[in-house]
Amino acid sequence: MKILVLNAGSSTQKSCLYEIADDVFSTQAAQPLWEGKINWTQDREVAEIEVKTATGATLQESISGDSPQAHLTYMLHTLSDGATKVIDQLSDIDLAGHRIVHGGQDYRDPTVITEDVKKAIAHLSNLAPAHNPVAVEGIEAIEEISKDVTQVAVFDTGFHATLPDAAAIYPGPYQWVEQGIRRYGFHGISHQYCSQRAAQILSQDVPPERLISCHLGNGCSLAAIKNGRSIDTTMGFTPLEGLMMGSRSGSIDPGILIYLLRYCDYSVEKLDDILNKASGLKGISGVSSDMREVREAIAQGNSRAQLAWDIYVHRLRSDIGAMLTSLGGLDALVFTAGVGEHSAQIRQAACEVFGFLGLKLDLEKNQQQPVDEDIATTDSAVRVLVIHTQEDWAIAQQCWQLLQK
Repeated sequence: MKILVLNAGSSTQKSCLYEIADDVFSTQAAQPLWEGKINWTQDREVAEIEVKTATGATLQESISGDSPQAHLTYMLHTLSDGATKVIDQLSDIDLAGHRIVHGGQDYRDPTVITEDVKKAIAHLSNLAPAHNPVAVEGIEAIEEISKDVTQVAVFDTGFHATLPDAAAIYPGPYQWVEQGIRRYGFHGISHQYCSQRAAQILSQDVPPERLISCHLGNGCSLAAIKNGRSIDTTMGFTPLEGLMMGSRSGSIDPGILIYLLRYCDYSVEKLDDILNKASGLKGISGVSSDMREVREAIAQGNSRAQLAWDIYVHRLRSDIGAMLTSLGGLDALVFTAGVGEHSAQIRQAACEVFGFLGLKLDLEKNQQQPVDEDIATTDSAVRVLVIHTQEDWAIAQQCWQLLQK
């Protein structure tokens, strides 16, 4: 079965084509036959397209004009045309799976996309304005290519549907619950994959009983996972809550927003832009939303970059502590995504305050660019894993599983 996966970001669209065999669940992540990525400029008028195949063929192009959907359609045609051709025709695709950031209360499990489902995803764009609209563009691009391809939505919020009400419901008026205002949580596809991969790395049949997954990228969230089920997480009603992120503020006193609206002549649109695009590492450092560039600025003596680092580490440690209390202990700590996988300094800074748990980090292993490895010492009471998150593969697996029912 050939499964095309589309993973829409706020300014990117990543795609992979997998060929899935019947023994998919007994194997590790497969190498895709074809991978494509679009990076859009801020106004989304220029698309930088990169394509590569398992056989080593590559393509790089810059396209200006046209719509983002047209850019995506162009990239998808490289599956069956030119040097990066891996299939004879686009109708050879059996299934298209989409990462949908927000599924609301109604959509939790992988779901075959109908016109009603597509409308619901579009309607939820007000809760995930940077992601859901781009996902809808991907759905429509596939419809344009072939009406015969079955499309499946896999929801980032789905894994967190097991949150108990005490963790999911905000302490506002109860009418909020009736309006669907609650903690949904995000990065669920990644957190779920990492908990399952942790079991494989540790040679266990099931995930560790008490696991904290740290998804640290441009967006950041933690999940407290007990016996493979999410019981607490840091992101909430939207992906804005929780940890300090690349350009997102994470949790702040809501009174600040009231103050800015009331006394500083801020509009809702300005608040939205500041909290999502001009805060976090970027807002504090004044340098970048990229942790690598912040570290370079620190090395050059930039005090604001140092402050951004200090706040990031403080918030990370504090929220790991909060997840720890939800679990009542800790068996494994997982680091994943761009920062989690590649920053040895962040991993060390996060771990060094949890020595009271018996957590002992192997400093040499931590520095050796580990991938899918346990970097705790042999006598550590807590395992510390660095896992390369494979969201696209996890989406393909869930799509395959859905069609086997």
